[in-house]
Amino acid sequence: MKNILFYIFIFIATCNVFSQDLKDILEQESADTTFLVASTFNGTRLLNGHSVETRKEGVLEFLISHRFGRVNSGFDQLFGLDDSNIRFGLEYALNDRLTLAIGRSSFEKTYDAYAKYRLLQQKTGENPFPFSLTVLGSATEKTIKDYEPDEKPSFSDRLTYTGQLLIARKFNPNLSVQFAPTIVHFNTVPESIDPNDIVSLGFGARVKISKRVSVNGEYYYNINPFKSQDVKNSIAFGVDIETGGHIFQLILTNSVSMIEKGFLAETSGDFFNGDIHFGFNISRAFQIKKAKNSNGLKYNDD
Repeated sequence: MKNILFYIFIFIATCNVFSQDLKDILEQESADTTFLVASTFNGTRLLNGHSVETRKEGVLEFLISHRFGRVNSGFDQLFGLDDSNIRFGLEYALNDRLTLAIGRSSFEKTYDAYAKYRLLQQKTGENPFPFSLTVLGSATEKTIKDYEPDEKPSFSDRLTYTGQLLIARKFNPNLSVQFAPTIVHFNTVPESIDPNDIVSLGFGARVKISKRVSVNGEYYYNINPFKSQDVKNSIAFGVDIETGGHIFQLILTNSVSMIEKGFLAETSGDFFNGDIHFGFNISRAFQIKKAKNSNGLKYNDD
């Protein structure tokens, strides 16, 4: 846990330094003529992965993610519904830019913690800026006892780290796209021939079809996957439904894991061969502290 806290501390400190420099350069504009672009995506998750969005200051968000078994497992397994994996998570926005979070997944009994920081936000008006940029740093610990008693891994061996850039643009009220270069570091790998650092490029999009409903797609391409395993690229399609304080996502994906190290580096299912997991994400946001617009800029949802 000390290692996790250390990396999160370094991550936050670095982000604050760079953010202040960027803020001085990019936010010298009039609040009357420059607008922040809001709601690039409906929530903090695109599908499996994160979106560029962060919550407003003082918001506590409770997230439940669920993935069932493979649809092609047949009627005996009720097309995957007999099997399930679940993740519970809590996210808290310390301010409009910085979110801290913890979570626990039943898959491999994994605990995760992450910090998410919005460095830049898309703007329109007199002084526009073309995209939003958010950085993510996370650490996970796998606690499942899938080893022999005399081969128990150390705490460090069970850790994995992820660094990610989330770059998104809202082209119009109905279309948003995202690019997500990512690196996942494994302290321990399955075999000696496997790389400790997995590099992946993520692509995603949202198409809004009504005021509260949108269709999303997400794809991650692994540049250097594990060599000892038949790893597939993660694919997901889904529907977002926004209902007040809730965001409900229905998902079809070939990934069973709901954290980066799992769905990016360890997905084994072939989406186009029927290895599809039905699942959902649901979130509920609670405003537990009064928010303030510290930069004085107005928001534009269009």
